[in-house]
Amino acid sequence: MKSRIIPIISAILLASCGGGSNVPETVYEQQSPDFCVDSAYQYVADQCAFGPRVMNSAAHDSCAIYIAEKFQQFGATVINQDAEGVLYDGTKVQMRNIIASYDLDNPVRIIICSHWDSRPWADHDANADNHRAPIDGANDGASGVGVMLEMARLMQQKMPDVGIDFICFDAEDCGTPEWDDQGGDHSSTWCLGSQYWAGRHHVDGYRAIYGILLDMVGGSNCVFEKEAYSLLYAPSVVDKVWSKAIRLGYGDLFKNEKGGGVTDDHVQVNQSGIPCIDIIARDANENTFCKTWHTMNDNIGNINKQTLKAVGQTVLEVLYTEAP
Repeated sequence: MKSRIIPIISAILLASCGGGSNVPETVYEQQSPDFCVDSAYQYVADQCAFGPRVMNSAAHDSCAIYIAEKFQQFGATVINQDAEGVLYDGTKVQMRNIIASYDLDNPVRIIICSHWDSRPWADHDANADNHRAPIDGANDGASGVGVMLEMARLMQQKMPDVGIDFICFDAEDCGTPEWDDQGGDHSSTWCLGSQYWAGRHHVDGYRAIYGILLDMVGGSNCVFEKEAYSLLYAPSVVDKVWSKAIRLGYGDLFKNEKGGGVTDDHVQVNQSGIPCIDIIARDANENTFCKTWHTMNDNIGNINKQTLKAVGQTVLEVLYTEAP
């Protein structure tokens, strides 16, 4: 995923709305198409099958083609935004942001985004021998793209009333490795793809009413809290998403609690003038990221279908109930 976590804010249970009425709530009727988790899981597996998706590698380039072709197969108009990035140590890398759009003439647009690259270094692995090895990034990267591809497949059958832009950001997870951290602020070494996009939108004058970032949305033993920067920049979007999740029965995963702030792609989207939230998981038992984070264990064998389903169905419901 992201970069690193900014000191976790103590989880605070938000005050619930309403009084003590004993009147049962009306059963919520889902408005969106059923999210097929088996399809999403397969898209995650397909990405991992190329090998670690690190810049300047054949696996990275091949997977970029796969993602773009899948979106095109599902009826999207695709733009490949190529650029050169520079890593923390001066290494130049070739980046590609992949933008897949639906209903281009619709002026009311929503961004759904994720990063698609994988961490070049397993610098959080329990085995120090792995700290310079690249990871598969099944959860940290591929899970968000897998969810978006399944959403795109469903949009062939029925479009929401708003225009959708799926954005796959590159070079999110290439920030300074822990084994070469000399101290100081390294936040600018992360999220290179979204930094580039934020300064050069794929369409001149591009606007969207809001965005939703998906990061690490396929892990086990995880929960989603209301990320701090999301609450700062786009509190109404946070409330919209969490409300839908709870109504759909996913309140065990989408916790009505404040979480920490994370240096992630949504920060760049927000700074470009578009309010954007981050759906990002933490471990259910600790104030840390999922236990596979930046380790060799972030592979397809540790992807949880129930988590993918909860996130995918929730975001679909938000889109299909959004008024134009």
